[in-house]
Amino acid sequence: MGTASTGYPFGIAVHSHGNSAVSPHKLEFSRSYFPLPAEFSRINPHSGSVFHISSKSSVSKIHSLPDIDNIFWDKVPTPILDVIENPIHLKNLSLKELKQLAEEIRLELSSILTNVPKSYKASLAVVELTVALHHVFHAPVDKILWDAGEETYAHKILTGRRPLMSTLLKKNGLSGSTSRLESEFDPFGAAHGCNSVSAGLGMAVARDIKGKREKTVTIINNGSTMAGQVYEAMSNVGYLDSNMIVILNDSRHSLHPKLDEGSKTSVSALSSTLSRLQSSKSFRKFREAAKGVTKRIGKGMHELAAKVDQYARGMMGPSGSTLFEELGLYYIGPVDGHNMEDLICVLQEVASLDSMGPVLVHVITEENYAVEGYQRGAGRQLDDPLLYGISSRTYSDCFVEALIVEAEKDKNIVTVHAGMQMEPSIQLFRERFPDKFFDVGMAEQHAVTFAAGLSCGGLKPFCVIPSAFLQRAYDQVVHDVDQQRIPVRFVITSAGLVGSDGPIQCGAFDITYMSCLPNMIVMAPSDENELVHMVATAACVDDQPVCFRYPRGSIVTTNNLALEGVPIEIGKGRVLAEGKDVALLGYGAMVQNCLNARSLLSKFGVEVTVADARFCKPLDIALLRQLCDNHAFLITVEEGSIGGFGSHVAQFIALDGQLDGRVKWRPIVLPDNYVEQASPQEQLSLAGLTGNHIAATALSLLGRPREALLMMC
Repeated sequence: MGTASTGYPFGIAVHSHGNSAVSPHKLEFSRSYFPLPAEFSRINPHSGSVFHISSKSSVSKIHSLPDIDNIFWDKVPTPILDVIENPIHLKNLSLKELKQLAEEIRLELSSILTNVPKSYKASLAVVELTVALHHVFHAPVDKILWDAGEETYAHKILTGRRPLMSTLLKKNGLSGSTSRLESEFDPFGAAHGCNSVSAGLGMAVARDIKGKREKTVTIINNGSTMAGQVYEAMSNVGYLDSNMIVILNDSRHSLHPKLDEGSKTSVSALSSTLSRLQSSKSFRKFREAAKGVTKRIGKGMHELAAKVDQYARGMMGPSGSTLFEELGLYYIGPVDGHNMEDLICVLQEVASLDSMGPVLVHVITEENYAVEGYQRGAGRQLDDPLLYGISSRTYSDCFVEALIVEAEKDKNIVTVHAGMQMEPSIQLFRERFPDKFFDVGMAEQHAVTFAAGLSCGGLKPFCVIPSAFLQRAYDQVVHDVDQQRIPVRFVITSAGLVGSDGPIQCGAFDITYMSCLPNMIVMAPSDENELVHMVATAACVDDQPVCFRYPRGSIVTTNNLALEGVPIEIGKGRVLAEGKDVALLGYGAMVQNCLNARSLLSKFGVEVTVADARFCKPLDIALLRQLCDNHAFLITVEEGSIGGFGSHVAQFIALDGQLDGRVKWRPIVLPDNYVEQASPQEQLSLAGLTGNHIAATALSLLGRPREALLMMC
């Protein structure tokens, strides 16, 4: 067995044991000045072996390792990145080596994430910032919190998860966001954005109470600044005057297309110099000393001097910098987010400050800043391709087309959109009716009350918000809409399971939290034609709020599409197929799975009725009584949590006495746990919502458990 040694310019030698034609079993790293010993054991993961990093600061929660040869050894050479197993290995790198590391990470992201069903441009934009953060700060002792999951891929690479990057967003793979369950380098979970400052402040205050000295750094972005929680948190940060660092990653996005084309904050040599001056310890100490003098002179003079200081420095900074000063954060910036030297200089100065209060560092980045020739896939479609079949038409497409038809007929129809990202099809309405479309970003609370105000002004607002994001505006839904019976039309997108986005954007709870409201009409379409009809139905409701949900993904069929919606009678379901043995009552998209179950059960000689409930509230009482009168077994099926459609059915049939006789009822709902990321079909199987699961439930009710087990094989 031979030994080959490859040298690198910064004092690291990699020794490969074994035949060069065969994958080595072990890689040993010998360092001239890296402090921690490390050893990678390369074993086939399919044999049940484990990936291990023998380092005190390594991530012990990652246990599986895909074939490394298939991940990065055959890619573009990344000599520095290949020996970075932990952020501590960045400490002794020179500026030149840090710059090269950033380029290698960018190459790595561009190479291995081309098949990931989410855009990774945001992570490409913050590569230098991520490297600088881990070079300056000491994670996991220092807490680094990210607001947006899509910005964390470089962070994952540098914190021991590089071998698993090919599993990103896949079943049993890496999460698309930071996760406390995944790594000790993730002190808080990044989800829908805008939570990092609040969580970071909590950690900073806990640190102070416990007498510790670690740093707390939070990274927010343009999207976060649309959410009220960020300003609530920063106001509290300023009031408590806690030592923490807020980094604003400004990728120069705005909600208004024309603003994106206009003037933008620039980073010049002067602004770079001023940022270094602002962050310097001597300048900060001089400023604090000056404050102390004015305090002794008198309260009024102190307040006047503070105002002069804030506005004078606001004149040096870009427009809006005084806003952060008013909130109590010391503003530094703008800093070029791709200039490693400036980033490290500013962050080192800020990190060295003790008892100086909260600081906001304004960093300018470019999402299109990528390695030439390696931008392929960086601007991928944001939706999970596995959610889509051969047809490229989605539920969202059908909804927007139907809404445009209704808006052509009714000049009072307007659209309010909120959430992290806008589906491409929604843009069609904006293009057709630019003056009747309002995108408010991650300001869901505002979106709901804004829509209520539009309604009070005589318009017909359709408020389009993904299910997981509507949760943040529930108080407004209750008090500003439902309690006042204001006719706002809630369009709940991304309802149910969402594939690779896992529990973070899963729309599991909207049926439950909307159907418990006294004045809310709650409905869900079983296919694209029903969706078109429900758009027309919602447009006709003008005396109370109404909501309907639809899932991500392709429509059921492209045949016989309804061109124009016909209003549905409120609270009226329908029977799609009749049988005498079992009744399946589906809600929303699960009606299709009920039809699949019917087909499977027919092979066992079981005759099944399939009904489409359409409405969770009000229920079709006549349909429920009909199903109970004609069948001994009733199964309700929904892609929602406990407490939703099935609970409303159970409440009625129990009070109606239907359960006192021969009728047996079983609910099928999402399990009482968070369904992790996987393909859509895998998620449905995990949740027990496939046609086979429904058929097996029916066979069990019929006293045929053996056949039920066969159904699940």
